[in-house]
Amino acid sequence: MEYLKFFDDIEKIVLVDELAKFLGVNKDGVIDIGYPDIVKTAAHSCGTVAGAYLIALKGLKALYGEELPRRGEIKVELKKSPTKDNTGVVGCVLSNITGATTDYGFGGIPGGKFNRRELLFYEADIDTDVRFTRVDTGKSVGVDYRPKRVVDPMSILMSAIGKDAKEEDIKTFPARFQAMVKTVFDNSDKVIDIK
Repeated sequence: MEYLKFFDDIEKIVLVDELAKFLGVNKDGVIDIGYPDIVKTAAHSCGTVAGAYLIALKGLKALYGEELPRRGEIKVELKKSPTKDNTGVVGCVLSNITGATTDYGFGGIPGGKFNRRELLFYEADIDTDVRFTRVDTGKSVGVDYRPKRVVDPMSILMSAIGKDAKEEDIKTFPARFQAMVKTVFDNSDKVIDIK
């Protein structure tokens, strides 16, 4: 699949997934997920997808420190409903990365081990956009994503679809839109707050 070169420059998220090890995917269960993987599952790259990736990257680092995050053992809570402000997109990206699902995911092997259900929650009573909690220790971190500190995705979009959009605006839109995504990644410390 052809995609923009800067996607490969974005730091990968490395986790350990005991289910992957158990099922023989590899010997140690270590899985790395890059932004191109998320772009493939979302079938696009935008400020929301980039933000969700950064929420996971920065949030899981804060939650686990030097340890590898444990995929399938992370509770994910989102403050908004899945239909508000593209929160469902964020939830899908976080589900792909963490393994957490609502009631639709893997229910575990007989006996319940490796169950991924009831780990992803919308409309959570939290003070941040997202909260990650370690199932093993109960430690939590909250994460906020604030892209407007460095970009305005809606103004770029409207420049191509608005009533005043010119042919040149439409023609240059894809490059300008992905330049906006790159700006988000280049300023990850400015757009992500860990609490």
